[in-house]
Amino acid sequence: MSAAHPLAPEARAVSARDLAGLLVALAIVAVPHALRAPWWLTLLTAALCAWRMLAITSGAPLPGRSLLLVVAAAAVFGVWVEYGTIFGRVAGITLLLAFSGLKLLETRNHRDASVAVFLCCFLLMTNFLYTQGIAEAALMCVALFVLTATLVGFGAPQRAWKANARSAALLLAHAAPAALVLFLLFPRVQGPMWGLPQDAQSAVTGLSDTMSPGNIAELALSDALAFRAEFEGALPPPRLRYWRGPVLTDFDGRTWRAGPLLLERTARPTRGGTPFRYTVTLEPHQRPWLLALESAAERPPQASFSSDGHLLAATPVRTRLRYSMLSIADGQPELREDRYTLDRARRLPEGFNPKARQLAGEWRRASASDAEIAQRAIEYFRTAKLAYTLEPPLLGADSVDEFLFTTQAGFCEHFSSAFAFLMRAAGVPARVVTGYLGGDPNPVDGILTLRQSDAHAWTEVYLPQRGWVRIDPTAAAVPSRLAAGLSRAIPNAAALPLMMRPQLDWLRGMRHNWEALVHQWNLVVLGYNPERQRALMSWLGRPRADWRDLAAALLGSMCVLALLL
Repeated sequence: MSAAHPLAPEARAVSARDLAGLLVALAIVAVPHALRAPWWLTLLTAALCAWRMLAITSGAPLPGRSLLLVVAAAAVFGVWVEYGTIFGRVAGITLLLAFSGLKLLETRNHRDASVAVFLCCFLLMTNFLYTQGIAEAALMCVALFVLTATLVGFGAPQRAWKANARSAALLLAHAAPAALVLFLLFPRVQGPMWGLPQDAQSAVTGLSDTMSPGNIAELALSDALAFRAEFEGALPPPRLRYWRGPVLTDFDGRTWRAGPLLLERTARPTRGGTPFRYTVTLEPHQRPWLLALESAAERPPQASFSSDGHLLAATPVRTRLRYSMLSIADGQPELREDRYTLDRARRLPEGFNPKARQLAGEWRRASASDAEIAQRAIEYFRTAKLAYTLEPPLLGADSVDEFLFTTQAGFCEHFSSAFAFLMRAAGVPARVVTGYLGGDPNPVDGILTLRQSDAHAWTEVYLPQRGWVRIDPTAAAVPSRLAAGLSRAIPNAAALPLMMRPQLDWLRGMRHNWEALVHQWNLVVLGYNPERQRALMSWLGRPRADWRDLAAALLGSMCVLALLL
């Protein structure tokens, strides 16, 4: 076999400059994965990269193939022990991270280095399987530029690195219009751009269909985004910003649970009230319920009303969802309710909370109507000096008695659970409603932002002359929770997420600008779905475009770009 040409890639040894470019690019694309990978694998990959850099700077020998095979086998075994498999997204990308270090360690010439570059490109793309935010996209663009400049350097080893960087920038500038055309015209399918089936099982913080003492208090410590609401016209006042979620009707003495549901295609009538039209951008939470301002009068497509008044999607919300809504706030609900629902809303387990039962019995004997009982309960919560805290004491079996008469400190789930128990003990139908309260208006774009820290629970009681009536015992005991929000109602601001602390208004101002930008990114880039693609084709004169029309438009656009270049 004839010897390789001196300028062939396999005949050109990799230089320190080439290796530095590879290491920088690998660091950029691998660090996000390293933060998710097991510590031992991150340490192994870093050690392999350090070994390769030491070898080229000091002339130390590179390891032989046998040692590399042993390290590779050890990495595969370690990943299998860690995850129970070597397949799938997490295990596969973790293995790829280790193999990138191994490939770099065996890189001796430009042909090996080119393979390492393409491996880094693959790692770059896998970052978008986890998150597709602006910061991540910008970071990956930097990595792509470094990789392209490194590849240019392989072909021009004697050229100055600045000249290679200019060539890389020119190549990427030429590629940008083609990438834009592909983004706009490549046929879209329903679902996320970078979604995988197993993504549906990923854990996401949010409301649950059960509520025990302490559940929502833990959720209130999360600053994660729940949803955004963009109103047509003025925002509703704070006292009307109740966002209805799961309704809990069954109580076992400690935990409230959602009961059986009947689905309805239309909303129950509401008399009077103030209409609000708005659009919700809901973050994925892996549950079927949709959030809406009380009381929803319309439903989004492929959604239904539950018999207890909240919205349910046809499938769990696994991707960011945008839908338009109409709600009638502060209206009078219809009076009808079936006997089974009312009987279920009076049930209580035997043997729990004797003091609360005695108090409710006294209210029943002293009152002429259910409405009077409810008013006595509201007055009790106003005057009982119950403390509102994110760090409530642990409660035992008689959780309502301990909250009302012993600890007298709790979060919204303690208030709503105790109020509903007292109503049921007095014979008044009651249930707990979970959802969100309030929201932070963004002064930059005017959109109302709600976070997991806005999670809330309140009570509904059924009054014969009024139907189901919302009563918020937390607001009765701590009026500042409704008027000024969670951050002003909690005595110990240090327990709040950093961005919610009242003394950091300047930091929240910076976040408002960032979140307005992120919202536009989500709408324009991540929210570019088949419907918006059809709207674009309709604007271009093809209102009934199918995949053939899209392919033809894509091919034609690419030909025009090629001719221009």
